[in-house]
Amino acid sequence: MAASASRSNVVRLLSLLQSSSNACPCHSHAHTALPTPGSFSSLLKYGRQYANAADSTDYAFEMAASNIRFGPGVTSEIGMDLNNLHAKKVAVYTDKTIAKLHPMRAVIESLEMNKVNYVLYDTVRVEPTDTSFKQAIEFARQHRPDAFVAVGGGSVMDTAKAASLYSANPEADFLDFVNAPIGKGLPVRSKLKPLIAVPTTAGTGSETTGTAIFDYEPLHVKTGIAHRALKPLLGIVDPLNTRSMPSQVHASSGLDVLCHALESYTALPYNQRSPRPRDPIERPAYQGSNPISDIWSLHALKMVVEFLPRAVKDPEDFEAQQQMLLASTFAGIGFGNAGVHLCHGLSYPISGLNKTYKHPGYDVDHSIIPHGVSVALSAPSVFRFTAASCPDRHIDAAVAFGADRATIKAESAGEVLAERLTRFLQDLGVPNGISALGYKYSDIPALVEGVLPQHRVTKLAPAGEPGREQIAAIFESSLKNY
Repeated sequence: MAASASRSNVVRLLSLLQSSSNACPCHSHAHTALPTPGSFSSLLKYGRQYANAADSTDYAFEMAASNIRFGPGVTSEIGMDLNNLHAKKVAVYTDKTIAKLHPMRAVIESLEMNKVNYVLYDTVRVEPTDTSFKQAIEFARQHRPDAFVAVGGGSVMDTAKAASLYSANPEADFLDFVNAPIGKGLPVRSKLKPLIAVPTTAGTGSETTGTAIFDYEPLHVKTGIAHRALKPLLGIVDPLNTRSMPSQVHASSGLDVLCHALESYTALPYNQRSPRPRDPIERPAYQGSNPISDIWSLHALKMVVEFLPRAVKDPEDFEAQQQMLLASTFAGIGFGNAGVHLCHGLSYPISGLNKTYKHPGYDVDHSIIPHGVSVALSAPSVFRFTAASCPDRHIDAAVAFGADRATIKAESAGEVLAERLTRFLQDLGVPNGISALGYKYSDIPALVEGVLPQHRVTKLAPAGEPGREQIAAIFESSLKNY
């Protein structure tokens, strides 16, 4: 009887605590509907209903990132890594420029020293297209490797991800895994061969993410494939591999890091994103801002503000280059789980509709707007637009640029951040708005049409997906930034 009374008192006390939880606004859980204490069966029932409820916002987020190895000279370990994986045949992907430089020489030397059998694909296209992806996929299907290595920037790493994905799914149509609404956006259920990524630029963070971006030529827009299954098994982040980057490449790749950090930190919170997945495999890689990604993203932003100007202005500033490489990886972990939003959504048609502009510092035989440049040019206008939805986060970002928090009011957060961003871009010598790339006011309708299919990112804007007129207004104010 004493034990029964004791249990009764415990249940009564728990009920009392739950009913009075509203008393403290900091520690109460009034926003969470909890099952009645003492009922294990109701807890199970509650859990099933909660996880399977349809047409509501998500209630969970996931943290997924590649293993990362960082240090000067770690590229020389890759041959041992592949032997440890018992790889019998390795497909090595790179582009024609990197094929001639130190990072590729270091990889090949390690493979040969460790007697790793490999085949080389050295014609990856910088800013890849669906056509160049398909060529790389065909190479993988012909050679049937049991491991992949990517040596290069985001274009190379993303191409290797696509080659790995489609070689493991030989019956798949190309659009099966491409993000909706351009493709079907099917989840990846097959097991992919291991991929080791060796970044040679401090920008994309692709060594940490399950995202592969490309130009879809039929629509003249960028899109991509995004699923956790695509993330590399290992990212070998070696500061020696960025020493050969030209100043312009440092600048444009660093701008990608900047926007990865800013957009993921200000993205729609994960628990406001809908719909809730019916199956965990359907939870998108881009989930919305969350407490773990926030830490990586905000820290990466502070690193970019401090070290990118130094890395661009002084090719011998090894500390700045090393810190930017780390910032790229940190931001990759942040945005690879939270996602990006409008700067990236607007950048895709900016790049895809380009016909004549060729950015200095890029040794390619085609017109090119580097991804980081296309992303950054709309950033001041984007953050003016989004600030009203989460002014506190825009204030945090402005403070990272050196603004005084005490002087920033919520209603001016967007303007302060935009002004700091504009000054930062101008000091780096970034083109003055999209008009410097050849775009005119008359091009805005076509640019808007290119943004509309980018639901994967535009729906993560903190205010929700913008309409045509709002997108057009952002493009118009991005024609010139200073």
